[in-house]
Amino acid sequence: MDRPREYGGQLLGREYRIGLVVSRTNDRLTERLLAGAVDALERHGVAASSIAVVRVPGAWEIPFALRALAARERFDALVALGVLIRGETAHFDYLARACASGVAEVSRELALPVAFGVLTCEDSRQAEERSGGKAGNKGAEAALAALEMADLASALRGEPGR
Repeated sequence: MDRPREYGGQLLGREYRIGLVVSRTNDRLTERLLAGAVDALERHGVAASSIAVVRVPGAWEIPFALRALAARERFDALVALGVLIRGETAHFDYLARACASGVAEVSRELALPVAFGVLTCEDSRQAEERSGGKAGNKGAEAALAALEMADLASALRGEPGR
């Protein structure tokens, strides 16, 4: 009996080039996300020289930087990293929504995997836990999602074993 064709990505760095855009807002936390992302990529075979890091002032600027980075050089996947913590005004909601939709738009427009590693937390305790605390490092998780999607995109283009 025939079986359906299945496609999936693997966590193999191979020759993949990954671009990381990281916000400086809440930099103590975003630096932990960045360190987790770089460590995860390198542990899975991505060479340090194949990782590019762009720093931006805040979450609002992340989509622009993703697009500009992709225009500068070829990447197999991008990762957005940032930390937004809810305050007393609606500012958090506007930034979180704009950043998320902007990142999704970049991925659609460029037909390029873009992983969303921007934390949207209710308080600083949640942000601490998700940037290397009890809840793990969401920067590392986003980097691994980007790597898996880069490999899946390669397989779907018929480039397995790249």
